Amino acid sequence: MSDQATMNAIARLVPPGSRVLDLGCGDGALLALLQREKGCSGYGIEIDDANLLACVRRGVNVIQLNLDEGLAMFADDSFDVVLQIDTLPHLRNAEVMLRETARVGRSGIVAFPNFAHWPNRLSVLRGRMPVTRRLPYQWYDTPNIRVGTFKDFEVLAQKNHLRLRDAFGLQDGREVRWLPNARAGTAVFHFARQGG
Repeated sequence: MSDQATMNAIARLVPPGSRVLDLGCGDGALLALLQREKGCSGYGIEIDDANLLACVRRGVNVIQLNLDEGLAMFADDSFDVVLQIDTLPHLRNAEVMLRETARVGRSGIVAFPNFAHWPNRLSVLRGRMPVTRRLPYQWYDTPNIRVGTFKDFEVLAQKNHLRLRDAFGLQDGREVRWLPNARAGTAVFHFARQGG
């Protein structure tokens, strides 16, 4: 996710000075922004060699790790915030990784393309899988293993005993709080373990 307005919206959820773990950090742009603008520290986790090099060039600490193997190398509550930005759709063990996010972080922030956004619904009604800026691939060549909706994540969070601190949609870099399941291309959730 390299859209500056979207990165800024997510960065607003991260307290200044936080220790951050960014799962599937890509080229490290968001973590670099958090370090520069909010005095955060931490690590990115990435598997792609080109992205690892981009992180190093940005001055972002990065660990090469396949997230499908879990986060056993990190103790409970090792980080203030764990980010999963556009990561869940690519994971085979999305629910396990969500629980791991809640285990290693005092809070988590998840964002993903919202399949229930109205243009996607219209495309399905016309008999075709959607191809949009947030879902830019054809059904047969997508790197996504799954798609989800704003409402789907609310159910998953409840099932896994996560307390939502904030939930909203993003559309063109703007927060969408009224009917985000239909009106936003990106679903964003800030959560913690219940009792956390």
